[in-house]
Amino acid sequence: MSEDDRWTYEDAGPVSRPYMVTGGRTRARGTPRYFDLVDMVVRSARLTEPTAFNSPECAQILELCRIPTSVAEVAAIVGQPIGVVRVLLGDLLYENLIEVMESAPRGGVVTDTHLLSRVLERLRAL
Repeated sequence: MSEDDRWTYEDAGPVSRPYMVTGGRTRARGTPRYFDLVDMVVRSARLTEPTAFNSPECAQILELCRIPTSVAEVAAIVGQPIGVVRVLLGDLLYENLIEVMESAPRGGVVTDTHLLSRVLERLRAL
């Protein structure tokens, strides 16, 4: 076996499981909120000075969200699964440290007849 073929701890990646980042929780503190992948998250304007956090991931999210960033981008850059990031974002929202800009209203019925007619037109073209 060559020197390059040896497995080392550095090559193994993170040593803790993702659920350890949230303390085993699958839901954020406070009122549950669903974060869509395309929702934009931005650090609250009220947050002017650094705050101490329980996890470096929360600090990294706040640093990243100085400018509006999508939930999907946050998960990719932080390197955590989307479920873990949603819990962390929920915690930050509960503490009023972030603001969320929804990309589109949820649960509503699409009533834009122009849009529906274009979809129907494209389906017929298939």
